[in-house]
Amino acid sequence: MTQHLLHRIDPARNMARFYLLSLQPTLFGEVSVVRSWGRIGTAGRCKIESHETGQGACAALARLKAAKLRRGYRGRGGQ
Repeated sequence: MTQHLLHRIDPARNMARFYLLSLQPTLFGEVSVVRSWGRIGTAGRCKIESHETGQGACAALARLKAAKLRRGYRGRGGQ
């Protein structure tokens, strides 16, 4: 299971958000990209996208992560 936790914190704008991306296998041999997001300290929201191949799921995860990094989200160590 691959997992990426990103956060975006800006006290001046009262912003404290998280974005969690993970890859998980399904019971039918597909791979799902699971996205969870919301305000830090809340359960947030969740969306699941299934892909037929692991390669397609990895590409979707990389595309989503790159978009969030462009919008100011950061992972551990500021990456």
